Amino acid sequence: MYAVIKTGGKQYRVAEGDVVRVEKLNADVGSEVTFDEVLMVGEGAEIKAGKDAAKAKVTGVITEAGRGQKVVIFKKRRRKNYRLTKGHRQSFTAVRIAKIG
Repeated sequence: MYAVIKTGGKQYRVAEGDVVRVEKLNADVGSEVTFDEVLMVGEGAEIKAGKDAAKAKVTGVITEAGRGQKVVIFKKRRRKNYRLTKGHRQSFTAVRIAKIG
């Protein structure tokens, strides 16, 4: 069984046992989190979407919280002696999906 959940402005296709990196959640490592915004639930040819899928809940356990790899932003204007280097590390939370129901 799989589900499509929405969190942090993004959509994720998850199944039981999957580990998904989502946008940072305000919870501690080891705590349980519930995703209420379920867009679709399916198994094989049987798919539920809309109001039927909204009744379902996806629960998971937070396994890790951290920051991703650095993304380097480099800007340059030729012949103007303009160079700008910036970096960004996005925070994430790793969630192991425990139950879809």
